[in-house]
Amino acid sequence: METSSALPCDRPEAGWAPSECGLVNDLWQAQPQARRLLGRSEKERETLGYLHTLREILQQPATWLETCERAVAHTSQLRQAAQGIQALVLTGSGSSEYAAGCVRPALQKELAAVTLTMGGGELLTDLPAVLPAQRPALMVSLARSGNSPESLGALRAVREREPGIRQLVVTCNRDGGLALACARDSSVPVLALDERTNDRSLVMTSSFSNLVVAARYLGMLATPDRYRRICRQMSAMCRALFINSFDALAEVAERAFNRVVFLGSGAGLGAASESALKMLEMTAGRVAAMRESYLGFRHGPMSFAEEKTLVVCYLSSDPLRRDYELDLVRELHRKRLGLAIVMVGDGIPKDLLREQDVAVELPGLSEIGDDQAPVLYVAVGQLLAFSRCLSQGLQPDSPSQNGIINRVVESFPLYPTERT
Repeated sequence: METSSALPCDRPEAGWAPSECGLVNDLWQAQPQARRLLGRSEKERETLGYLHTLREILQQPATWLETCERAVAHTSQLRQAAQGIQALVLTGSGSSEYAAGCVRPALQKELAAVTLTMGGGELLTDLPAVLPAQRPALMVSLARSGNSPESLGALRAVREREPGIRQLVVTCNRDGGLALACARDSSVPVLALDERTNDRSLVMTSSFSNLVVAARYLGMLATPDRYRRICRQMSAMCRALFINSFDALAEVAERAFNRVVFLGSGAGLGAASESALKMLEMTAGRVAAMRESYLGFRHGPMSFAEEKTLVVCYLSSDPLRRDYELDLVRELHRKRLGLAIVMVGDGIPKDLLREQDVAVELPGLSEIGDDQAPVLYVAVGQLLAFSRCLSQGLQPDSPSQNGIINRVVESFPLYPTERT
């Protein structure tokens, strides 16, 4: 299949949305490997199995701006839900739980409330022991489709056993189970994001980052202009990341590694968790992936890093955190661990880069701070996993060829949370 010399959005049946065209055309011109993928028609991209995933990764800078405005439009409802809370429970399943982990540190600081991240399954099996004792409390359910059994079960279980806990739903699917379950209950506000964020691919990409962007507003309800400014900065930085680093990450993804470890600190650990899951899902388990904190990596998990392991370091902009992070990088070099290190951050020390290592610079990250970094880190993880999937001969839109995993978790029995 040959690519055309015309700009992707100028080609017949290209299929790109108007909001995507500026980035798509610029990326097509800047990155040769991206050019090969983007230049094909919509039908060709569908046949090769990357139609949805590539679009959903690349639409993130534009959709974050839309999510920002939707969140601000719900300011009154969100303020009422969060008013005076002493505890916040962020819940989701799979990637949605990791999205909660990306915002938890910032929200705990900004809301001055005990903030916990909890999987929907944990709420199903361990109520009420896992809930914080502080009241008033708010539970925020994050979901792409809102149709997973855990998400629906957790919402109902908390409503039945802890009716005093306020609830809020943030979902990419206004017609999903979670949204519809709350439609007739004015006490449970629903923030439904743009339908484009309800990713059609098996794996979550733009749905993940948009859930993070939306939930992040809970900590800035009093400063919507600041939130808008941050969203614009993140959008511009992600756009620049794609244009500057798409091919470099594609090249890394083709190297001879069979394991990947993602390292992060604070909110970056949530991004590392999601990145590891993306690599595992998109390679159908062919590439083993794990996540760990920098200081935790020494306590056993370092044994995971053998000669064919790729190490991805999400570097903090906080001076204290970075000191510890760079110490670990030096230790990995000294012990000659890993095939290569990919360092992602702002102002990466050039003296720490060996010939085989790669720097992904994110200028401006130190200005917006670590609380905003996870969606940018995850964009790197998404590109690595997407390119590795293609290099393995798999289709990113549906990499699980034998149907082991599905876009929405298969239904399973939900048992009473309180036994007689």
